[in-house]
Amino acid sequence: MIQNPALSALHERVGTVNDVLNAASLLTWDSRTMMPTGGAETRGHQIATLTRLARDILLAPETEKALETAERAVESAPEDSAARRAVKQTRIAFDHHNRIPASLIQERVALRTHAQSAWIEARAKSDFSIFAPFLEKTMNLARAYADAVGYGKHPYDAMVAVYEPTESAESLKVFFDELRTGLKPILDKARARPAPRSDFLFRDYAEEGQHAFGEFVARKLGYDFTRGRLDKTVHPFEVSFTRNDVRITTRYRRDYLPGSIFATAHETGHALYEQGGDPAFVRTTLATDLIGLYAVNGTSLGTHESQSRLMENHVARSRTFWQLHFPELQRHFPSQLSDVSAEEFYRAVTRVEPGFIRVDSDELTYDFHIMLRVELERALMENSLKVADLPQAWNEAIKRDFDLVVPDDARGVLQDVHWSTGYMGSFASYTIGNVMAAQVMETLRSEDKGLHDAIEAGEYARLNDVLGEKIWRHGRRFQRQELLTNVTGRTLEVAPYLRYLEAKYA
Repeated sequence: MIQNPALSALHERVGTVNDVLNAASLLTWDSRTMMPTGGAETRGHQIATLTRLARDILLAPETEKALETAERAVESAPEDSAARRAVKQTRIAFDHHNRIPASLIQERVALRTHAQSAWIEARAKSDFSIFAPFLEKTMNLARAYADAVGYGKHPYDAMVAVYEPTESAESLKVFFDELRTGLKPILDKARARPAPRSDFLFRDYAEEGQHAFGEFVARKLGYDFTRGRLDKTVHPFEVSFTRNDVRITTRYRRDYLPGSIFATAHETGHALYEQGGDPAFVRTTLATDLIGLYAVNGTSLGTHESQSRLMENHVARSRTFWQLHFPELQRHFPSQLSDVSAEEFYRAVTRVEPGFIRVDSDELTYDFHIMLRVELERALMENSLKVADLPQAWNEAIKRDFDLVVPDDARGVLQDVHWSTGYMGSFASYTIGNVMAAQVMETLRSEDKGLHDAIEAGEYARLNDVLGEKIWRHGRRFQRQELLTNVTGRTLEVAPYLRYLEAKYA
């Protein structure tokens, strides 16, 4: 793709945008892992400046001229060729950003780091009022953004489209209504079973041991530590600075072991997608989210989540995984797990038990957490729900869905980092990823009988080879529904996900 002389000027322009965005991502990674709290405000300005600079380069006359030349050069290329897709996506992003005032872009980005610092303080003190003023600003800017880019029937459409270009508020409602109807009877069956023993999950587990086992899990799943690292943070995330530097983070609770294990497996799935991108796409449009102004390989956030949820749930949360690897966990925590078997551990970490925290929730209740957030985001965007009333609305939804009473803001409305970083509209992608992962795995297992045996034997390289060939290497070349059709022969379907959950839990 990059060898075509007619495209080289455009690739170099986008490559410069990618470089600047990666520098901003590096500052973001530092702000979430190592930066002292006092640096939040100035760090926000630094990231905002780099983001504005990336946008300025994208919209510069030189880029427009290179884009026009490239468009003529690919006119006769196949519609789904990498070169033509890269040019088309650059045009879409160019036109998109021309509709948004530069001041709005910079203001949104500058707010993120400062808002995140306020969120961290608010979460630590379990006091929503500390974060509320920043969320008010976030919502005002989100509505201004929606007005600038335009939308179909609902302002939430503009936010969702950043992460899932083929979705809207209306399509998500149809999707979630079908999913909720299918999940409820499976959840009821699972909750009717006697609860397994789980007391040992809440013993004292030193951070050092958790980190060491996390590294073990990441390596077993195929994460390349020569192109990555594992660090500690408040809310786990993965970030890449091209496929050659892909970093993951996790968080540790001494009194709850599974949190760090499955967060690490989850972020490893994201990282494998990034590390598996085609080297030819590095610094090009096909490895850069020019709409969101973020250097990322995945074609949509839902596609990215499908890979993280696949590794977390279909592999690391399987019975076989713990039959094979529980002795390694016992090696790190011999006294804490001396009275526990692999089967007991598996049953404990797959127990169905509605709780307050999304990232610690079981597979059957997880999507109810997501549906709650999407419901509230939509109401915030249309201004039918005020920020000041958000904690009450949150608590009422938890009572409705789980019959639980939220004890404090930290375990309620303040638990997720997303709104502090401006990621309004991204939550639906988690459930889209769950559904997509099940559909992909059902297809791959049916097409390759040896794949099941390899996974059961703890040999994950074969799975990674298949995923790398069918999904990871394509970067942003195909849209999510197109990629899913290429892999499974169908667009997104709820049924395979419900079959997977029924077999595992009910």
